Amino acid sequence: MAKIDDFLKNSFSLQGLDSELALGLSKLARPIKMVANATLFENGDPGNGCYAVLEGSLKVSILSVDGDEQLLAVLGPGDLVGELALLDGRPRSATVSVLKEAQLAFIEKSAFERFADENPAVYRHMLSIVGKRLRHANDVLAARSFLPLPGRVAQTLLQLAETFGKPLDDGRVLIHYKLSQADIANMAGAARENVSRVLNDWKRSGTISRISGYYCLEQVDFLEQASTL
Repeated sequence: MAKIDDFLKNSFSLQGLDSELALGLSKLARPIKMVANATLFENGDPGNGCYAVLEGSLKVSILSVDGDEQLLAVLGPGDLVGELALLDGRPRSATVSVLKEAQLAFIEKSAFERFADENPAVYRHMLSIVGKRLRHANDVLAARSFLPLPGRVAQTLLQLAETFGKPLDDGRVLIHYKLSQADIANMAGAARENVSRVLNDWKRSGTISRISGYYCLEQVDFLEQASTL
């Protein structure tokens, strides 16, 4: 329980929430362990609660009727997933599965509602989280509509750095999660071959590098400028 308490008191997803309310939420949570490649929930499943990522990583994706997968996000420690179900009670809107063995904290919808009804500030905070997710989704949609491919790849790398980034010297950021070019291409909504050319060009120019199999953002300012509409 200590790990859940620490997460819910310190998670950036709950920054700004009164510490007593964060502690109250921690008392509602129960730990769950998931093995790699397991499915947490699928698109259309009942929205019965939300999950906090304590350790490991998850991927959020949608599948076409033909079985093609579109990777929407990769989540790591400090992230929440499934929080929309706490507010609208509708079925899951995406499929979430485990990339790396994960320790999660699950908060059941009915328990959350009882607690939030007594503490409306919790509802306001969750609405702010959902609002941020909506803004992020709008940014991704706009990028896919208007940004050239290098801009979309830059946006993907920066988003991954937000979740898995470890600051290095001279403003460099290491994405401490091993990604394939296919993963980056999927998130950027492009063919792997085209994304590979962009990444190789950036390696040659020193914009990015690889350190022990991890991508390192060497020129963050350049990537931020490239990802701006």
